[in-house]
Formats: sequence, structure tokens, C-alpha cells
Amino acid sequence: MAPFNITSIKTSSDGAWQGDNPLNFAFPLLIVQTTLILVISRILAFLLKPLRQPKVIAEIVGGILLGPSVLGRNQAYLHRIFPKWSTPILESVASIGLLFFLFLVGLELDLSSIRRSGRRAFGIALAGISLPFLGGIGVAYVIRKTIEGEDKVGYGQFFVFMGVALSITAFPVLARILAELKLLTTQVGETAMAAAAFNDVAAWILLALAVALAGDGAGGDHKSPLISVWVLLSGVAFVIFMLVVIRPAMKWVGRRCSSEHDVVDEAYICLTLAGVMVSGFMTDLIGIHSIFGAFVFGLTIPKGGEFAERLIERIEDFVTGLLLPLYFASSGLKTNVATISGGRSWGLLVLVITTACAGKILGTFAVAMMFMIPARESLTLGFLMNTKGLVELIVLNIGKEKKVLNDETFAILVLMALFTTFITTPTVMAIYKPARGRASSRAHRKLRDLNKNDSSKDQLRILACVHGPGNVPSLINIIESTRSTKKSQLKLYIMHLVELTERSSSIIMVQRARKNGVPLINRFRRGEWHDRLSGAFQAYSQLGRVSVRPTTAISALSTMHEDICKVAESKRVAMIVFPFHKMWRGEGGDSVENMGHGWKGVNQRVLKKAPCSVAVLVDRGFGRERETPGPTNSTLVQRVCIIFFGGPDDREALELGGRMAEHPAVKVTVVRFVEKGASETVMLRPSPTKSSEQSYSFSTAAVNREKETELDDNAVAELRSKWDGMIQHIEKVASNIVEEVLAIGRSNDYDLVVVGKGRFPSTMVAQLADRQAEHPELGPIGDVLASSGEGVVSSVLVIQQHDLAHSEEVPASKIQHSQFHKFTEDGSPGPGEISKDIV
Repeated sequence: MAPFNITSIKTSSDGAWQGDNPLNFAFPLLIVQTTLILVISRILAFLLKPLRQPKVIAEIVGGILLGPSVLGRNQAYLHRIFPKWSTPILESVASIGLLFFLFLVGLELDLSSIRRSGRRAFGIALAGISLPFLGGIGVAYVIRKTIEGEDKVGYGQFFVFMGVALSITAFPVLARILAELKLLTTQVGETAMAAAAFNDVAAWILLALAVALAGDGAGGDHKSPLISVWVLLSGVAFVIFMLVVIRPAMKWVGRRCSSEHDVVDEAYICLTLAGVMVSGFMTDLIGIHSIFGAFVFGLTIPKGGEFAERLIERIEDFVTGLLLPLYFASSGLKTNVATISGGRSWGLLVLVITTACAGKILGTFAVAMMFMIPARESLTLGFLMNTKGLVELIVLNIGKEKKVLNDETFAILVLMALFTTFITTPTVMAIYKPARGRASSRAHRKLRDLNKNDSSKDQLRILACVHGPGNVPSLINIIESTRSTKKSQLKLYIMHLVELTERSSSIIMVQRARKNGVPLINRFRRGEWHDRLSGAFQAYSQLGRVSVRPTTAISALSTMHEDICKVAESKRVAMIVFPFHKMWRGEGGDSVENMGHGWKGVNQRVLKKAPCSVAVLVDRGFGRERETPGPTNSTLVQRVCIIFFGGPDDREALELGGRMAEHPAVKVTVVRFVEKGASETVMLRPSPTKSSEQSYSFSTAAVNREKETELDDNAVAELRSKWDGMIQHIEKVASNIVEEVLAIGRSNDYDLVVVGKGRFPSTMVAQLADRQAEHPELGPIGDVLASSGEGVVSSVLVIQQHDLAHSEEVPASKIQHSQFHKFTEDGSPGPGEISKDIV
């Protein structure tokens, strides 16, 4: 195929109809290359997902597959899809992504938090850099003697490049691995992140030094040594200028764009993006790679504020989703595994991998042990600090660009980076499993257990989960309403649920985790929410009998319930309270905000796996129009209605109602539904044809109906005798349950309606078993009140009592009267039936 003259390449074609092949033109070919890279890397990312590998692994392997190592062995394909003339164009587009990615890395490194991290993290980082760096110099000496052509590169730059390549730790990749392994909030995770931050800063300084020394690679030796000195001095002057002049200016911009000022001015965003480009150009002008300028500019942005978060939102998706894969795929395209041939080359690969791993792991392990960190955690830290990935590839590409690394050395180091990053997650999972100890005491699993314990020191422990600012006021009101002034103290754990997605920035993950949930207050966008939440939490922590402990769960939605249940287990909470995945807004609840099917799945899994009682809040503005109830504003009364049919879940709702009755600002009404005339037998049995997504599920446990009725009567009698005159008690004869329950919800007489989920239903609730379910996880009565378009104005709290006997649930159907002969004479169910007759 005839070679192209780079100056004759046109941007776009006139189209196939006019005889042009789009693949001979720059822009159409770039589109084809980008699409191919994204498709291949996404397929590989999906295949590697079960192994919990970072996305960068898939992107590099994708590039290697598309490059000369595999598909590129077909020369016709290589010359057509990835011709040599297209390489500068692809790499230029990818380099824009790299520039902004390094800006994000700088933005994610909080220099003040590095200073606060203390001697432990600094010592671990120092050992994790120095030992592999020295090892890298030794390996460099061997490679110079072994690989042809490398001895032409100057000693200084080659040794520094090899040292940096072996000693670096990828801060962004490490943050994601820690989050996925649920180690971010542990002692190991915090130490690893702080040490990686130290490591990152040191690595970029060393890289700047290496680039300054490298000059033009092989020709670097013939230049005046003064040039390197000038490059270094200019680089230092640039960094000082950025930190002394630009940093205060960006702080001013950050204050201008804070939540006190309603909106973030678009002009500031645009100027900042332009600043990234200018900073990159300045360092390129000096003779240090342009990415160093972008990184330093990122350091000048104030951390954790509205402005930083808005910048991340604007840049991250486009950069990490589209442009960065191009960069790492282009690294793979330049990697020809075929250059590693023969025992000598493979021996060098083993030497490089062994040196990199041994230096990093042993150095970190030894220093961690000196700081009295347990052996298993020290070893875990060593493997975590061995994470390479993104930043390693950047170093290697610069080395190849500067002609310091030839094709064979480059291929060896790329495979080393792949291997060390690949083994991190499986190894850490194998050697370090944080104590997931089950709580030794099985007490305090439900509210009624607390009621039986007369200890004055006993605490009601509640775990409240929040997604964002919208559902916090209502949850605070619910919890405050349960704050008994006479009995047990209230200990509240607030868990901010943060979804770990592919675009979750490590700055958000690390800051939320390290500050132990406080960003729940600090990071909301609108000033009104910031003020209200700050005020609510401050007032709450000052209430004498309430202890508030905020925390954060950063997890994929598929495993979020594990975090919630683990905290509930370890803190021995009696009840988990979390918001329903839908929230009604506006007058009459005409606007519905749906959090999505993923959050619905989280709620369902918590209901199934929770080690304690669970309350789901269907929020229609409970307490939003009023101040939080408390001892000082007892004139503002919250009106609560407990709907009682019978069964364990309803008794737990009744117990909660009794606690609410103790609060001076809560007025409780109990509406008990009773059957008219003789009770009619209703039988339920499993229905394999029904879907649990569209039908109610009931407990498979066989329960003594007479005993249940007795427990129901005792619970109501106990509540009436205890709160006679303070709780209004209404008995309703059931006729049309759905309409009567809806009438309570529509009446506007109550701010909150509390119902049991009804896993072991009364006869009346069992009548609804065949009803089409909109939200089956709420049970029949909860679903009726949470359904859309029914005109219900009250918020709804659905209670599920913790009971291991009722944990197995299946969709069920009513049995017709003609089918009753299948049951034995004593009324117990035959084989396969779900429960005893419900009378």
C-alpha cells in the first residue's frame, strides 16, 4: 500500500457516492477507531467484572488486542484501521483527555489532608517509593546491558524513568479498588489512601525530573547539562507561581461559586477549563510534559466545595468515558508483545515484575510492621500500594515518546503494570477479610424486646439511611417522634448511601469516607438545604438524650444492603429506617420523584436480609411544613395513625405507636379493624405462577392462629391501659378494606400513617392476596396507601418486625372454599400449603 504524505491528509471526505473511502480521511477514521476501541474495551470490562478488575485493565488489554500483538498481525487490517499516519491524530485527541484527567487527579489530591496524615502514612509511602526505586535502578542497569539500543540513552534519564515506573502507585485506581472491596472506611483503606497521595506527589516530582533530564532521549547526552538545570528551575518557578498566585485566585473563585451564591457562574467554569490548557502549554514550553501543568493547576482548586464538585461533574464523564480509553488503548496499540521473544526477554519480564512487586510489598510490609500494624494488614497494604494502572501507563508513554524506552522495554513494562494491577484485587480479597463478626448478643432485634427490658441504661438504637437532601427532614421527624422522654435513650446512626458507579470520583469517595459522613451536611448544593440540615443535625446532637453518629456507605447498588445490614448488626440496632424509592412532592403529591429500580432492589434486599426490624418511609412531606417536633415546640403536634389488623408486623407498628405517644408533640390514634359477624376462613398457598415483582409475598411459617389472636388482643389492651386518654382508639368493622384504608390516607387528618407489612396476614388482609400489586415489598396495606393516583396525602411508614421464623416468603394465592378438603382435619395445611387457616 502506498505511503501517505501526512501534509496531504484531509479532515473529511466527500462521501462514498463521490468515490471517496472515508477511511482515507482523518476524521471518519478517528470515529471508526474510537468506536472500535470503546466497543472492545467495554466488552472486556464486562468479561473482567466478575474478577472485580479496574476498567483500565480492559482498556489496555483492548489496545493490545487491536494492536500489532494480535489483530495487527494482519497487515491489511493494521494499514486500513490503524495506519501510521493516523497515530498522531488519535494520540492528540487522547492527550486532551489525558490533560483533563491529570487535572482531575490534581483536584483529587488534597495537600492539607496529606499533611494531616501523619508519620505512619509518610513512612509507608517513603518505603513504598524508595525500595522499588532502588530496585528499578538495578533493573535498569541489567536492561541497558541486555536489550540492544538502550545503552544509547543517557544513564540519568533511563535510571530515573525505570525507578519511577517501578515505584509509582495509582491513586485513582486504588480509590476505586478500596471502594469496591468495602475497605475505604477501614484503617487499612485510610492509611493506603494517605500513603498513595504522598506517593503520587513524589512520583510526579520525580517524573518532572526524569522528563527534564531526558530532553530528546538518545540525543540527551549531547546537550549542555545547563539545559536540564534551566528546565528544572523553570519548573520549580512555575509550581511556586501556581501555588502563590493562582491558588488564592482559585480560592476566591471557589467562594464566589459556593452554595451561598445561588448558581455557579458558567464563565468561571470556562475560564478554569481554559486554565488547564494554558497550564499544560506552559509546562510544555518549559520542557516538562504538558500533563504536569494540568496536574499542578488541579492542586490549586479548593477541595470539597461546590466548585470542585461541579468541575468534576462537567469533565469526568466525557474524559473517563470517551477520551481516556483512547489513551490507554493507544498504549496497547504501541505494545507489541512479539518483541518479547526468547528466554532472555521473558527472563527480563519476570525480573521486572519480581523487582516491582518485591520492592513495593516488602518495603511497605516492613515499615507498616514497624508502626505496629498487624501482619495481615501490613501485607494487605503492600499489595494495595502495588497498584499501578493509569499513572504507570502515562509514565511509560512519556518514556517512549522521549525515546528513553524502546519497543521491547516498553512492552515489558506495560505487561508488568497489567500484572501488578490485575493481582491486587484477588490477592487483597484472599489475605484480608475485615472482621465481619456477628454481634454476640441476639437481644434488641425489635422494639418489643426493648419494652421487656426494664434497664434504665437501655438504648433504642436506630439506623436511618438517606440518599440525599430531599428525604432527610422527614426521616429526622420520624426518628424524633420515637424519642421517648421516659424510657430508653435514643442512639441514632445516620448512614449516607452513596452509589459507587463508574463515574464516582475518588475525591468524593475519599472525602466522604475519611470525614465519616460529615459531608452529608456540607456537600448539598442549595443553601436552603445546607442551612436546614446543618441546623437539624446540630440541634439533634444537642438534645440531651440523643446521640447522633453519621457514617457513609459507598457501594454498588447490588451490594449496598450488605453495608446497611453489617452496620445494623455491629451496632445492635433495633430498627433500620430508610426512604421508599419514590418520593411525592407538591400539593396533593402530584409530582413523583423516582430514585430508580436499583434503589428499589436495595430496599427489597434490606427487607429480606435485615438483622432487626425495618421501617420503610413513603414520604409525602411528613414534617416538611412544620418544624422538627421537640420539647421546646410541643404546640406543633404531629398527628400519627396506627392501622392495626393483627400479626407480628402490626404489633411492632403498635409498639412504635406506644413510643410515639410518649413524645409531647405527637398525637397518636390507633384504628383497629375487626371483622363483622362470624369469621370467614381464608386459606393461602404458594403460587409458583406468580411473580414476586407483581404479587404480595407471605411467610411460609406455620403459626398458631389462636395464639396470634391472643397476642394481638394483649398488645392492644396493654397499649390502652398504659395510655388511656392519651391515645385515641377507634374500632372499625371491616367491609371494604381498600376503600376504608384509602379514606384514612385521603382524609388529611393524619400526617403519618403507620402500618405493618403483614407477612403473616389477618383474615382481612389475606383477602387482598390476589390484588394486583404496585409495590409488593410494602405488603398489601402499605401498597394500597403508597399507590399512585389514589389521592392519599399522608406519609406512610411500613413496619416489618424482625423474626427469623418469618424470613422465608413466597407469592401466594387464595384457596377457594371448594378446595378446603385438601387440608387435614385439625386445620393444619397439607403438603406445600403456606400456612394454617386464617380465621
